[in-house]
Amino acid sequence: MKYLHTMVRVTDLDASLDFYMNKLGLEVAGRKDYEAGRYTLVFLSAPGDPTAQVELTYNWDKENYGIGRAFGHLAYEVDDIYATCARLKDAGVTINRPPRDGRMAFVRSPDNVSIELLQKGGARPQAEPWKSMPNTGQW
Repeated sequence: MKYLHTMVRVTDLDASLDFYMNKLGLEVAGRKDYEAGRYTLVFLSAPGDPTAQVELTYNWDKENYGIGRAFGHLAYEVDDIYATCARLKDAGVTINRPPRDGRMAFVRSPDNVSIELLQKGGARPQAEPWKSMPNTGQW
């Protein structure tokens, strides 16, 4: 058995690609438009790791999706959690759970999918402004 991908439904493909690619830093591993089925699949992966992918599914006909707590979150390891969170914050992404401990943070996609960011190699020393920043929303 081999893990292939996790699928996430998105309501605005352009906003989602902006978030996952331009802000989070993922790369397109593949894309296919299915005209007969009226949907688009975009597979994204972290740079240098094409084996763990997230599949964005965009249905052309509008539909409201509920996000339940059963799903949980997507998680990515980052080289520098403080720099990653600063870059995301500067790009307009809300840091729902700041990396106060120098190890873990949470943000949300445009479709409210929770994304966990984990510091590679263990926690960094605590630092401001993250150390005293409160949580915002749910994570």
